[in-house]
Formats: sequence, structure tokens, C-alpha cells
Amino acid sequence: MLRLTWVQPEDLIGHELRQAALDGREASVIAARWRAAGGAPAPERAGASPRPPSRYLRQLAEDLLDELADLPARSADDEPTGLAGIRALCPDWPAPAGRRPVSPAALEAAWLGRAVGCLLGKPVEKLPLDGIRRLAAATGNWPLTTYFTARGVPPDLLAAYPWNRRSAPTSLAETIDGMPEDDDLNYPLLNLVLLQRHGRAFTTADVARVWLDELPAGRTFTAERVAYRNLLTGLEPPRTARHRNPFREWIGALIRADLHGWTNPGDPAAAAEQAHRDATLTHTANGVYAAMFAAAVTAAAATGAHDVHGCLRTGLSVVPPRSRLARAVRHAIRLAHAHEEFDTVVDHLHAAYGATHHWVHAVPNTALIAAALTHADGDFGGSVCRAVSGGWDTDSNGATAGGVAALLAGSPAALPDRWTAPLKNRLATSVGDFHGTGFDTLAHLTHLEASRP
Repeated sequence: MLRLTWVQPEDLIGHELRQAALDGREASVIAARWRAAGGAPAPERAGASPRPPSRYLRQLAEDLLDELADLPARSADDEPTGLAGIRALCPDWPAPAGRRPVSPAALEAAWLGRAVGCLLGKPVEKLPLDGIRRLAAATGNWPLTTYFTARGVPPDLLAAYPWNRRSAPTSLAETIDGMPEDDDLNYPLLNLVLLQRHGRAFTTADVARVWLDELPAGRTFTAERVAYRNLLTGLEPPRTARHRNPFREWIGALIRADLHGWTNPGDPAAAAEQAHRDATLTHTANGVYAAMFAAAVTAAAATGAHDVHGCLRTGLSVVPPRSRLARAVRHAIRLAHAHEEFDTVVDHLHAAYGATHHWVHAVPNTALIAAALTHADGDFGGSVCRAVSGGWDTDSNGATAGGVAALLAGSPAALPDRWTAPLKNRLATSVGDFHGTGFDTLAHLTHLEASRP
């Protein structure tokens, strides 16, 4: 029986109830109705429950999702989704700036860094923090300094904490043979196609058209899959981000943001605005802010004129300061400055957010990325290892941290060969004609878009 992940109403309702608690909607009555009818909580780590419900329970889930959407949120005034509202709340919004030159070498480093960080995190995606630590320690790789390996891991430990089923055959040290396909690389590729076709004045509808043309539905997850479904039922942006989409503040928009920074070097405001138009196809509020934050950080890093701490401050300048995401990022940066051991930083972050947020939610993951970059002082290996060692969405966090740190490093030669050589300058993907493309070619194509008037 096919149980399609991330779209079954009976699985969405539990996630929407959790989201309601986060954004301040009073949903206790609706939650009680769901439980009284026999409704289950959301699946903890997977995207679908194992068995279909009765027709009555599914219809109830659909009705309750719509009722939840109509509840007022206490956070609404501090967390708008529209760009004008966001800008009005940001007193330090960056002044418009002309784009500065960025070298193809820096862009190649950024692509490579994103791939390395993603690859490092792939085999331990979905694992709890304790499992990640124990698997790495079993092979003498804790604190992390290199790719994970199964060699030398006791069988009972592997049984307790199995590698990510889809990733282990291609992302352990002994199995890496080029960069395997991953959504954390597919989305930057799609945004490269977007800019090639529509230029930097693209609309959110243009993003949707590129997805429908180039993105297989089976390669989408969480908010992206729901928005894709909404497009196919005739809904248009920005409603695609809101309709029965409990994942609208998760990490998906953030992983699409790097290219907006790469193509707006030195102009974080323009990068954030591009990221906003992209993100609002699928996300709202903090999910959108995470993408804008990442784009602005990357745009600042692309100039080569800032350290990582200045880049992070620039990223915060495009995020409403009273939002949950801004508060979490500031908290994470303070922790990173206060503690010598990064494990201590991670433990504090998990204590603050682990019980209330799904492991793919944008708020804790963006905070972890900021903490990793801060604690490593922008060092490439230190940044990707810290981001992945913090758990939650390991491959996405590694990818974003790796892209920023590699861009600051400035060239592929500045990245240790032990990280980049296994990629063999080859990327696997189902997007367009990019399968097998080299990172040097991707840098050249990105540079053309960054240089376009």
C-alpha cells in the first residue's frame, strides 16, 4: 500500500497543532476533538503513518486543518510574511547597494562547500543527537573531523542507530563516489534555472512554473510537497504556502536561498528580496525569514570583505527582531561566544527547542547554523563539522554552513582536499540537464547570472 508522505490529512493535523502552539493560536478545543475521535499525533520522524484512517477520520482532519487556519495568532504583529511588513519592522534593513564582483573561484568554492556539508550530514539525517555522537565516537571521529564511516562500528550500535537508509550507500567515507543527489543541491540548481529563464526580476509564479517544468514531485518533501500539491489543485501563490501546509515554517525555503546571495554579492537587501519571492511559494513568517537570513549572510560573504560575524549580523538585519527566528539566532550566537565546548552549545540549544520543535523546523536549525559558524569563527572544516554534529536536519545545516564558510575561504584551493576530492567534481541530480555536471561548470553558470545587468 502506498502511503504518500507529507500530504495525508490525518498526518498533517498533528503537525498543525504543534505549529499552532508555536505561533500562539489557542487550539486546545480542536486538539481535544481530534483526540476524542481517535486521531493520532503526527509521526515523529517519518512523513506518513503506516495505516490509512477511516473516511470519517480523514474528513475530520481536513475540516480541523481549515478551522486551525482561521484561528488568530498572537505572533502575527511581530511576524508578518509580506515584504513591506517585514521591512517596516527591521530598523537596520540594509541600504540598496550595487552588486560587487565575485570571482568564479569563490563561487566554485561555495558550490563545493555546500556539497561537502550536505554529504557529511547525509548518513546521520533523522538520527537523534545521542546516536550521532556514539556512531562518530565509535570510530574515533568525535568531535567530528571527517566523513562518517561504518568501519569499526559495533553491530549493536548500528542496529540501535541505523544510518539513513537512502544515504548510506553513497555518503559514508567508504562509499562516496561523487556527490549523490540531494534536495539541498537540487534547489540551488532549480534557482539557477529560474534566473537563466526569468532573470532577477522573477516572480513567485515563475518559481512555480520552473518547479512544474523541472522538479519531479517525488523529489519534494514537507512544505515543498504540500505547495506542489496545492499548485496541481489550482491554487496560486501565496495561498500555496498556507493551504493545509503545517510545514510552512520548516527549513525548506532556507535550503533554496544560497543562490540568491551568490548572485547578489555585496547587496544583501536584493538577495533577501529575491529569497522572499522564492520562499513565499511554500513558506510563511519564520520559514521565509530563514531564507532571507541565509541569502543576506551569503551576499555579505560573497564580497570577501567581511568576517563571518559581520555576515551573521547582516543576516539578522533582514529579520524582524522580535520574531522567534531572530530571538533564536541571537541566543545561539551568544551561546557560541560563551562556551568553549561546542557540545555544550548544542546541549543548550536542544534543551531550548528540542521538545517543542520538529527536527526540520527552521527556527532551531537556523540557530544551530549560526552557532556553528560563530563557534568555528568561519573556518570551513570547523563550521561543517559543528553544524552536522548538532543534529536535527544534519545535511541541510551542513550544506548552508559549508556554503558560507567556503565562500569566505574564497577558492577551491582553500578547502582541504580530504573534503573535496571524494566529490570528483561530479554532481548527481534529476534537475534538468545538470546530472554529472562539475562544480567548476556550475560556478561559471552562476557567475554569468551574478554578472548579468
